[in-house]
Amino acid sequence: MANAYLQGVEISASQFLDIFHHYDNDGNGYIEGKELQNFIKELQQARKQAGLELTDQMKAFVEEYEKNTDGKIGIVELVQILPTEENFLLFFRQQLRSCTEFMQAWRNYDADHSGYIEADELKNFLKDLLQRAKKPYDEKKLDEYTITTLKIFDSNNDGKLCLAEMARLLPDQENFLLKFQNVKMDRKEFNKIFELYDKDRNGYMDENELDALLKDLCEKNKRVLEVSKIPTYKTAIMALSDGGKLYREELALVLCAEEV
Repeated sequence: MANAYLQGVEISASQFLDIFHHYDNDGNGYIEGKELQNFIKELQQARKQAGLELTDQMKAFVEEYEKNTDGKIGIVELVQILPTEENFLLFFRQQLRSCTEFMQAWRNYDADHSGYIEADELKNFLKDLLQRAKKPYDEKKLDEYTITTLKIFDSNNDGKLCLAEMARLLPDQENFLLKFQNVKMDRKEFNKIFELYDKDRNGYMDENELDALLKDLCEKNKRVLEVSKIPTYKTAIMALSDGGKLYREELALVLCAEEV
């Protein structure tokens, strides 16, 4: 089935998802190693069978990865290669070009501040996205985009997206949350850390208090976090704050390993 989809001039959102899952055999969110080599081989065969030339994006991709057995691609890279209908994921990504924009979008669309983007909130986000891009759509197509996006990023299948799941849309080099996955702590330790750095005990951190915390985290985790990136980390995390007040549950989205 995936091979037939690869022969299409335009691939629908649901077909794109089927293709990704077909080649991501181990379900780790990447097409890599042998999976990637199989994808390249079958992409070339499918286009030839359909009488279609490789697009410039496909040619560049094949040239880069054909002999690179250590290469891997994620959702974002795949959507740039395949002729996906509406390029629906690229619309999404264009609104989240940096960590800070991502955090701002999260705060705007997590309307109930539950710590998750649920299906109705995601649908509102995609609707606004399509309207800003001045792309025509109907309710059926919007539902398809919402369901497909949930299926792509909802790694634990709970019907909603947590911060880390949603952040998979960002390019790896922009996704600072990938680095923080390695320094997350349990709820008990997190509460101690929060109280230690909330110097004035007012229940939230300001920029200076967060800056002190980030400097210490970087010092303790030099192999993972970069001191030179502290301004980037701080700006992005403060985008979650309420008028410069970063409350416990907001910081927990980044630093706490447990569901909040």
